[in-house]
Amino acid sequence: MNIIVCLKQVPDTEAQIKIASDGKSIMAGDIKWIMNPYDEYGVEEALRLKEKFGGEVTVVGLGPKRVTDSIRTALAMGADKGILIVDDAAEGSDSNAVAKALAAAIKGIPYDIIFAGQRGVDEDLGVVGSSVAELLGIPSICLVEKLEAAADGKSVKANRLVEGQTLVIEAALPVLITTQKGLNEPRYASLPGIMKAKKKPLEEKNLSALGLNPAEFGAGARKLKVVELKSPPERAAGKIIDGDSPQAKAAELARLLHDEAKAI
Repeated sequence: MNIIVCLKQVPDTEAQIKIASDGKSIMAGDIKWIMNPYDEYGVEEALRLKEKFGGEVTVVGLGPKRVTDSIRTALAMGADKGILIVDDAAEGSDSNAVAKALAAAIKGIPYDIIFAGQRGVDEDLGVVGSSVAELLGIPSICLVEKLEAAADGKSVKANRLVEGQTLVIEAALPVLITTQKGLNEPRYASLPGIMKAKKKPLEEKNLSALGLNPAEFGAGARKLKVVELKSPPERAAGKIIDGDSPQAKAAELARLLHDEAKAI
């Protein structure tokens, strides 16, 4: 079974994010970059299927050269090879353009299943995976928290939570799956895996090599544009409620919630 994982590199979820002077982007200079956490579930699930059925796991990412580090992390976990779409013209592309580039890279690779994180934790839009499936003309199952592959390796059955219930969806291969928390527990890269990753193939391709027009990518070609970024408002200082008894404190709390907070 040949499996592809779409990978995005995002700011560390513990990093302090600062807005750049243009008011539309973030200051990226001192940020630590990591593999998108939802994509980690895709890598892990791909490796588990490989261990069961054999085959290859290919990781495909788009972005600047630093994305190589995240692809190498996936290779250290056990993926077989990586492809990085790197092109200055793609900098600042929107989700539609990213999906177009990923689909173009995937078209030339044999695959049975494609995994993509259900969303990136940076822009938080959650559309790239489904867009890739649409461009490739294959079905997609989103927000999967349990996946079972048939013994013959020709179909999958996926569970997704819907308003407190579980929706079970079955699809023949090829199929694209978007992954979320609860699907599995991603493994850590072992030291031998890290050493092996340095020797695994990692190919770089630009937009022209994929048969794409660079003019359709980048910030200038965005259909969805960022108008302004704002920091969340600072939280007001808390209040300590005084009183001679628990009953008095409770009464004062109720008054504040009603008169000031307008919560009751």
